[in-house]
Amino acid sequence: MFEKIKEWFLRGIDKMLSKSTVEEALKVKTAVSNEMDRAMNLWLKIFTNNAPWLKEDVKSLQLGASIAEEFARLITLEMKSEVTGSKRADYINGVYQEVLEKLKSELGLYNAVGGGFFKPYIKGNKFYIDYVPQTDCKPLKFDNAGNITSIVFSSQIVKGEKIYTRLETHTLEDTDYIVENKVYVTSTYNSSMLGKQTSLNEVSEWSDLSERVVIQDIERPLFAYYKVPLSNNIDPKSCLGVSVYNKAIDSIRKADIQAARLDYEYESAERSVYANIDALRHEDGTAKRSKIVKTLDVQDSNFYEEFSPSVRDEAFIRGENKIKQEIEFQCNLAYGTISDPQAVDKTATEINASKQRSYSSISQMQNSLEKALKHLVYILDVYCDLYELCPAGEYEVSAEWDDSIIVDTESEQRIRLQETNLGLGSKLDYLCWRYRTYRGTSTRKA
Repeated sequence: MFEKIKEWFLRGIDKMLSKSTVEEALKVKTAVSNEMDRAMNLWLKIFTNNAPWLKEDVKSLQLGASIAEEFARLITLEMKSEVTGSKRADYINGVYQEVLEKLKSELGLYNAVGGGFFKPYIKGNKFYIDYVPQTDCKPLKFDNAGNITSIVFSSQIVKGEKIYTRLETHTLEDTDYIVENKVYVTSTYNSSMLGKQTSLNEVSEWSDLSERVVIQDIERPLFAYYKVPLSNNIDPKSCLGVSVYNKAIDSIRKADIQAARLDYEYESAERSVYANIDALRHEDGTAKRSKIVKTLDVQDSNFYEEFSPSVRDEAFIRGENKIKQEIEFQCNLAYGTISDPQAVDKTATEINASKQRSYSSISQMQNSLEKALKHLVYILDVYCDLYELCPAGEYEVSAEWDDSIIVDTESEQRIRLQETNLGLGSKLDYLCWRYRTYRGTSTRKA
């Protein structure tokens, strides 16, 4: 039976399906409101530089991607995690370390769209992991604790002029885990439609799959969810996460437009010379050619005027930097992260408060990520039992997170050393503090 589900855990979603398309095809009601669906689409468009306000003369500063990736960098900065405790743990840890390495490149997208999934599968007795942003699936049910218990993933294959879409539904009912599989086909000329339902046998890659499989004695879903743990002001009742730049969307729009104004200021202020062509001729009668010369058809054959206006770039730059500081505040980033750190006109208290705010958000994201990774390890352990990949054994997941993003160790060390030299503390206490905290890490175990 388990051989039939090995190939079910292929790439999650190659193409985003709309909420209404999934509901109509499966005759179900998704647990995603229209407001959340629209918001996730917008977050994704901002991340991929396709925001609705962008046009020919307004280019993206890529602030969405920069913010999401900066959070990903800060979350995983000096991160260390491993699975230990037995030969089973060692086997799982080999897969787990590959996940941690891949995670750094996937977490930026997860932060941008509000969260994402880790969906392991087995192929040829080897583990593979699908990294699926929450824009590429549709949750169907949540439990009372807000955990997803039923969800639809999708994958696509193109063969000639046909697009085959497979909807893969995962549902946990008590301790029974149900995986259902349906395939739809449409023409490449009508790619926006799901098409009509067809047989699994029509696609060779999916021909050995079953339409329905039930796995017993499963305690948790066989997918792990990382949720951006910020307040959801789009749909307060939703259990889905929101983008790290959700509250800064309008400011990101203003920053892009302000940058366009600055570009136009430089372009419109380019030095030019306006002259009658006769005024630019050489003695031999040939006309002078220059990039900055603009010829005019005027009566005065000797007309020659230079255009070199002053550039108002400082005002535009200050305005753009002010907007970026607004974005930093709205996104819980420390001042100077995306704005000019030399132009941070803030008091020491305000700057420290911004660092504390940033640290608090990052700490919450680390907790959410750690929870997802421990769930992932549980899934790997379940698969080891299902496919008899290695002997059973206990395991423990440990994680270290760097906290130097908030702790100014050099300043703190200097103050403590001065206090010690003044006799306000012992040298032993100072050394114990320095070598205990200078690493800037904390450890949590499952």
